[in-house]
Amino acid sequence: MFAAIGLVVLLGMVFGGFAFTGGALGPVLESIPHEMIIIGGAAIGAIVAGNSMKELKQFGGGIMKVFKGPKYSKKDYLETIFLVSSLMKMLRIEGPVALEPHIEDPKSSAIFAQYPKLLKDSTLVHMITDTLRLVVISSGTLDPHAVEDVMDNALKTHHHDDIRPADMLQNLADALPALGIVAAVLGVVKTMGSIDKPPSILGAMIGSALVGTFMGVLLAYGIVGPFANRCKQVVEADAAIYGVVKQIIIASLHGHPLPLVIEAARSGITHSNQPAFADVFDGMRGR
Repeated sequence: MFAAIGLVVLLGMVFGGFAFTGGALGPVLESIPHEMIIIGGAAIGAIVAGNSMKELKQFGGGIMKVFKGPKYSKKDYLETIFLVSSLMKMLRIEGPVALEPHIEDPKSSAIFAQYPKLLKDSTLVHMITDTLRLVVISSGTLDPHAVEDVMDNALKTHHHDDIRPADMLQNLADALPALGIVAAVLGVVKTMGSIDKPPSILGAMIGSALVGTFMGVLLAYGIVGPFANRCKQVVEADAAIYGVVKQIIIASLHGHPLPLVIEAARSGITHSNQPAFADVFDGMRGR
C-alpha cells in the first residue's frame, strides 16, 4: 500500500517538478522506453546470470513482500503464545508421551488445528516440532542452553535465506547507476555517428542519451534501493514471531513459572503487534 503511494509521489514530484519548471516532458517520455530496453534488459540479464531458479523465485517473492508488508498481526502473535504455551503445558503436566503425537503429525493435531494460519508457516511449525522432538527423545535431560544454541542456529540459517531477496535488490540498486551510464554512452556513440546532423537533431539525441543516466540513478535511489530497505524491514518483522516461539520454549525448559514465561515472550514483541496483558492471560485461563 505505502510502496504504491510512494511510487506515485516519487514519479509525480520528479516528472511534475520537471514540467513545472518549464521542462518538456515529450522528449523525456519518448526516450524512456528506448533507454529502459538497455537498462532493464541488462539488469534482468545480470540477475538471471547471477542466480539459480530458487533465488529468482525468492527475488519475486521479495518484491511482493514490499507491497504486501508483514504477514503477521497482533492476533497472530497472541495465537503463537497460546499455541506454544499449550504444548509446553502438556509436556509439563501430561508428559512426553501425550505430546509426541502432536509434534510428529502437526496437521492431525487438535492443538495445531486451532491455528490454521500458523500451521501454514512451515518454518514456525518445524521450529516448534523439531525442538520439542529433541526434548521428548532426551526425556527432559537436555541442557536448555544447548537447546537455545540449536534454535539460534536454526533462526540464523532461516534469516540468512529469507533476507536474500533484500540483498539482491540492494545489489541491483548499486548496479543501476552504472547500467544507466552504459545506456548513456551508447546514446553518445549513436550521436557521434550523426555528427553531421543539424544542432537541433544532435541536441535531441544527446538529451535522449542523458535520459539513460537519469533513469539509472532514479531507479537505483528512488525505487529499487527503497524497495530493498522495505523488503529487509518486512523480513525482520516476520522473523519476530520465531523469537516468541524460542522465548517460550527456552524459558519453560529453564523451569520458570508460566506467567513469567508468557510475559517475557509478550514484552519482547514490538508495540504495534504486542498483545495486551489482559488478552494473553484471559486467553490462557481457558487452555
